[in-house]
Amino acid sequence: MEAEHLEVGKKVFINEANALVNVSSKLDNSFVVAVDVMLRSKGRVVVCGMGKSGIIGKKIAATLSSTGTPSFFMHPAEAYHGDLGMVAKDDIFLAISNSGETEEVIKLIPFIKDNRNVLISLTGNPNSTLAKASYSHLDIGVDAEACPLQLAPTSSTTATLAMGDAIAVTLMKARNFKPEHFARFHPGGSLGRRLLSRVEHEMVCDDLPLVSVDAEILDVIKVISQSGLGIAIVPHGLSWGIITDGDVRRAIEKYGQEVFAKRAHDFMTTDPAQVSPATRVEDALFAMEKKSISALLVIENNRLLGVFKK
Repeated sequence: MEAEHLEVGKKVFINEANALVNVSSKLDNSFVVAVDVMLRSKGRVVVCGMGKSGIIGKKIAATLSSTGTPSFFMHPAEAYHGDLGMVAKDDIFLAISNSGETEEVIKLIPFIKDNRNVLISLTGNPNSTLAKASYSHLDIGVDAEACPLQLAPTSSTTATLAMGDAIAVTLMKARNFKPEHFARFHPGGSLGRRLLSRVEHEMVCDDLPLVSVDAEILDVIKVISQSGLGIAIVPHGLSWGIITDGDVRRAIEKYGQEVFAKRAHDFMTTDPAQVSPATRVEDALFAMEKKSISALLVIENNRLLGVFKK
């Protein structure tokens, strides 16, 4: 039974992969036209579809929006009950229907034409009503569904999703969409933190681990342990030194028992890596990775403001 389950599962992957290859082979100038009109549009992309097509449509709209193409999903059935009021004249309709004959979607065509919106369709039937009414039609037709009963949309929805991704990625390339643009739309993620946040937003500035230049090694170790930052900071003149737990280990290896007679100034780094508070977190992290260090002093006008830690 387990072998049978594996065989069925693998066959689904093979069937859907073959379907994607087949759909990609049908890409033609209609795809170029669709991308070009989206690229030139000053409006948004309104994605609509019923049932499983609608679920895929929501994902396509989300992908477009997060990659530089303003977009939203509109349920075709709700459109006729007031949601069409959200549609502006510069908006583009991206209508999804595997058959190309979905009633709720077809009923929108007169409004789209009257409102002079560009209609782009994704269907599995180039001769369907929706396809023929479209400015550009993208063929997502598959020879067979992965569903053995040929009832549940499987390969066809995968093909639709892949077509949406193809549109979004092509638009990204054309817009020269960069990581910092993506981060701006995803400020809560790790990429958003790296690219949008500044050091001043994330530095530690309270109870900094300070020790004097004459501090004994045991006092230095105590401060490093209590701070949780892995360092001790040594003010000297108008400058700042730093002692890491690695510096302590190397001092012990170098001086042996004599290390207890040494003072902080004997084994501190006198010119530690530092950064300004306005530096992007991404740049600060890059500098730390390049130098293989885990902390940076945040300095402005020779004044210690805090510590930036990975």
